[in-house]
Amino acid sequence: MRAILAGGGTGGHVIPALAIAGELRSHLAAEVIFIGTARGMETRLVPRAGFELKLVEVGALNRVSAATKLRTLLDLPRAIWTAGRYISEFRAGVVIGVGGYASGPAMIAAAALGVPTVAFEPNVVPGFANRRMAPMLAAACVQFEESCRNFRNCYVTGIPVRPDFFRVPPRPPAGPPTLLVFGGSQGARRINEVLLESLESLYRAIPNLVIMHQTGERDYESAQAAYLHVGVRAEVSPFIDNMPEAFARADLLLCRSGASTAAEVMAAGKPAIFVPFPQAADDHQMRNAEALARMNAAVVIRQADLAPATLTGAVSQLLGDPARLRAMGVAARQHAHPNAARDIATIAARVSR
Repeated sequence: MRAILAGGGTGGHVIPALAIAGELRSHLAAEVIFIGTARGMETRLVPRAGFELKLVEVGALNRVSAATKLRTLLDLPRAIWTAGRYISEFRAGVVIGVGGYASGPAMIAAAALGVPTVAFEPNVVPGFANRRMAPMLAAACVQFEESCRNFRNCYVTGIPVRPDFFRVPPRPPAGPPTLLVFGGSQGARRINEVLLESLESLYRAIPNLVIMHQTGERDYESAQAAYLHVGVRAEVSPFIDNMPEAFARADLLLCRSGASTAAEVMAAGKPAIFVPFPQAADDHQMRNAEALARMNAAVVIRQADLAPATLTGAVSQLLGDPARLRAMGVAARQHAHPNAARDIATIAARVSR
C-alpha cells in the first residue's frame, strides 16, 4: 500500500497527520510520503519523523484579501499539476487530505487521476478544501458527529492526540482548587488580559485557588508581575512542556477551543471553560466549543463577553460545584477516541486502490 498525506501548515494539521502516517507505516506496512508547502510546520516536523516531504507552491483562498486570493488562484493550476506528478510518480493508492494549503491541490489532482481520497476533518465545520472536495471523497474521518452531514461515507473517528492524555487520572478531591489557563504555544492575549484583571476578585471568591498559567513568551513578564503584585498562588510559565501532567493537576481548564485542544480535553476527561478565538476561519472554534457544551462537558464564554465579572462568576461557580465538575469530566471522556490514528489508517487502507 502506498499512501500520501497532503496538507499541513499548523501543528493542528501536521501532528495528527504524523500519527496517521505512523499507523500506516507500522501497522499496515504502507509506504508513506507527504505533500506540503514550504511555509508550514511540515518542513520541520515531517523530515524529523522520517518521512519524505514533497512541496507545492500555493496559498489560501478562504478569508483572505483579494490580492492573496488572486495570487493563490494563479498558483493553483501549477500546484495541482505538481501534486498530480508526485501522486503518479509515487503510484499512490490513496491520498489523505489533512487540511492546510496543500490539501486542496493534492485532493483535486488525486480525484482527476482516479486515486481514492480521504478527508480528515477535525472541526465541526469542515475546512474550505474539504467542503469543496466532499462530493469526490471516498471517505471522510471526522471528530464530531455533526460534521457527517457534509460528507457521504463518513466515520466518526476522532483525531489523534498523545496517549498520555488518555492516562490522565481523576483529580483527587483533597487538593486546593486548581485552574489551568493556556492559549496554545503563543498564549491567548485576551484571555491573559482578563484573567489578570480578575485576580483580586477570583481570590476573594476562592481564597485557596491555585492557578497554573501558560502565558506565551509575549505576556510572561507582565503576567508574572501581576501575580506577584496581588500575592496569589500561581505557577506562571511561557510554555508548559508536559501538558498532560498539567491537566492531571487541574480541576478546571480555561482555554481556546481549537480542534486539537477539544480532543485533548475529551481524552483527559477534563471540564473546561472555552473562550473561542473569534477570528478562526468559519468561526470553527465557536462551533467546536458549542459541540462540547451540548455534551455537558464545557462552558462557553464568547470573547466579546469575557470580562472580570463573567470570568470570576464562571470559575467560582464551577469550582464550587465538585459534582458538576466530575459530571463534565465524565461526559468529556465518553466522547474521546483513543484509537483515532489507527481507525483513520484502517479506513484509508480499506478505500485504497
